[in-house]
Amino acid sequence: MVQAPVKIRHNDEWINCKISIDDDAIAIPAPVNTNIPMKTIVDLQEKKKNTLTLILKNGTTIQLLSVEKVLFVLKHKILMKCSGYRLLAHFMSPAIRGGVLITNATWEKGAIVVLKTDIWFLTQTKQICIPLADVTGIEMTKREVNEKPSDVVKIDHLEKNDVVSSFVLTQISTLQILHNFLAEATEGMKMEGTELGPMDQQIAMLVYSGMDSSSIQNMLQIQFKEIDSVFEKLLKLNMAEVKEIRREIQLTAKGVRYITDATKAGTN
Repeated sequence: MVQAPVKIRHNDEWINCKISIDDDAIAIPAPVNTNIPMKTIVDLQEKKKNTLTLILKNGTTIQLLSVEKVLFVLKHKILMKCSGYRLLAHFMSPAIRGGVLITNATWEKGAIVVLKTDIWFLTQTKQICIPLADVTGIEMTKREVNEKPSDVVKIDHLEKNDVVSSFVLTQISTLQILHNFLAEATEGMKMEGTELGPMDQQIAMLVYSGMDSSSIQNMLQIQFKEIDSVFEKLLKLNMAEVKEIRREIQLTAKGVRYITDATKAGTN
């Protein structure tokens, strides 16, 4: 059992207490006085610095506030025992950034945990969180490992507006299960029904390449209102988000996935 000093949100105020956590449950003392079974926790969120929100099956949220080292231990214990898809494997995250292999990227042995809104890569010293909303692609592919081609699951995702790739390596049967599970978890990112015209696709591709609206206007020799109309379409389709007040946009994970799929289709 681990005991940890935290502040817990209760009746609209933060209360100092020491919680106890083991493989089965989290015990919170008075005045909260509650016991949270691990299997009722379906998600973790970290929207604020040093704040961890537990989301339970019944929709209840528990907010905990503590120092980074304490939260690291709590997250590890919870992620290894809460309700979610979990497997032991090797992973490399991130492995590729902007299409270029990261020089110091190495395979690490640990756990992969898929919760309601996130994918987590865990070792004893590292915790990497990939929001499912930032995933732009999932595929089975081959990768050289120890000078031999090996089956891996490749996860493409956004990280600080860059497209990066992470890899998961384990036995092929488990990889297939992981691939299918992640494909289902990201079902809402599918592109069916999201049709863009040739000009729409061209402008989206230029946004993806890093161009702003002025550069796009100069390259395509079109009026800004035409660009703005395409921007409006991308925003309504949730394929982009406003980057600056002067109406610059950047593609969301959904937009990146559309462009990636369109590019693949064009080369087939």
